[in-house]
Amino acid sequence: MNRRQNITAIFPKYLFWDVDMTRLNPQRDKNLIIPRALFASTEDTFIDDIERLEELYSKNEILQTLRSTKERISNTVCELVAKRYHAKSFARFAL
Repeated sequence: MNRRQNITAIFPKYLFWDVDMTRLNPQRDKNLIIPRALFASTEDTFIDDIERLEELYSKNEILQTLRSTKERISNTVCELVAKRYHAKSFARFAL
């Protein structure tokens, strides 16, 4: 797994509008980076979005972080992640 330190080359700047992206550390700040990377994801952009994350994190890190985050990740994205990793489906919001 390639653990590039420069996330400014991987993710769009608008996802991290409130932080200095150059100061983010992929391991230290994964609880911020993983949810933000999928925050604006849709069914059409999901593959590109998740592949960016997979450059930095394992599937277990991504799943565990999304299951525990307080960020507003859509249930659709959660279902897409679970399906991609053959994991039990989960949702961030009750229907």
